[in-house]
Amino acid sequence: MSPWKVVFWKEVRENMRDRRTMISTFVYGTLLGPILFAGLIGLMISVQLDRAEKPLELPVAGAENAPNLIAWLKGRGVEIKPAPADVEQAIRTREEDVILRIPAKFPSEWREGRAATLELIVDRSQQKSEQTVGRAEQLLAEYGSLTATQRLIVRGISPETVQPILIADVDQSTPQSRGGLLLGMLPYLLILTVFAGGSYLAVDATAGERERQSLEPLLINPVGRGQIMGGKLLATAAFALAALALSLFAFAITFPLLPVEKLSITVNLGPLQCALIFLIVAPLALVGAGLLTSVAAFAKSFREAQTYITLLIIMPAIPSMLMAINPIKPDDWMYGVPLVSHQLLIEQIVRGEAMVPWQVAMSIGITTLVGILIALVATRLYHREHLAISA
Repeated sequence: MSPWKVVFWKEVRENMRDRRTMISTFVYGTLLGPILFAGLIGLMISVQLDRAEKPLELPVAGAENAPNLIAWLKGRGVEIKPAPADVEQAIRTREEDVILRIPAKFPSEWREGRAATLELIVDRSQQKSEQTVGRAEQLLAEYGSLTATQRLIVRGISPETVQPILIADVDQSTPQSRGGLLLGMLPYLLILTVFAGGSYLAVDATAGERERQSLEPLLINPVGRGQIMGGKLLATAAFALAALALSLFAFAITFPLLPVEKLSITVNLGPLQCALIFLIVAPLALVGAGLLTSVAAFAKSFREAQTYITLLIIMPAIPSMLMAINPIKPDDWMYGVPLVSHQLLIEQIVRGEAMVPWQVAMSIGITTLVGILIALVATRLYHREHLAISA
């Protein structure tokens, strides 16, 4: 057996013997992460559907000032209830999401045909009340538009006179593309899984063995250090790929269980899509293994290596955060940038968009090339004479 194969199987067996490491690598992060992510999305959908389907409860202060409005709201299924004595305090203490206050001057303004003021008491910083506030605002705007149309007709004026433009919303989105909104965090989670999946083995195989003083006996064998490093690096990449495969399996199992069809959304994450995502992300395992092994070889202790690698794992989040803050139109050159190209390609897959073969090939090819270059850097670090010396 080739020396690198011996080192490869040595690292795989040693890592698999550690049950805590295996559970941490393949259960807590790889399997539990997608399950929790799907559970949170499912809970969010259930809450939104529940709030949208149940009748709107609207506390009203001064309901006697606008009986026609109150009757119209009741006709639209709104449950009118008395407002608390201190409406502002009720909103601040989250006792109510929204309160409609009808001022005493409303009847006179209404009779005179002037713009009558209605007050919606809300707290815009409360995210849970956004849907309730939106429903109340939509109903009041609809009532105002209906009243304006009736006033124009009474005066013999066509409503089209004051509305010369009608905007027709022609939505080009598909159920698959809307599903991409739910899976917006999927690229980052998968890339993070690749980096985190091999992190412990990379640290233990170099910094850990240095502290246990078992690295020096390995290096003094009549075998090239490049082969020793190659075996360790490939073992790290293998665990990263295994973590990626398990994570995709977990996503493929959990997401079809979500009630997204009630929102006219389709989750495009079947076996074919998962296989394509795995093919695209797989070269990142070599990049991650090379970076993790280089950091572990550079660090002086196991604890120092863990600190550096924790910071290193944040790197995959950078493209996701930048694109979330400042969405950009994809350009051809972006498919040659690792991490950025993976973000774009995974988004295209989950949105059900057609893939361009040369873009996929460029992402895979350049990412593989970058991984090889990083592996060469790790090899040079393994040739340092003081590599096996414990701090």
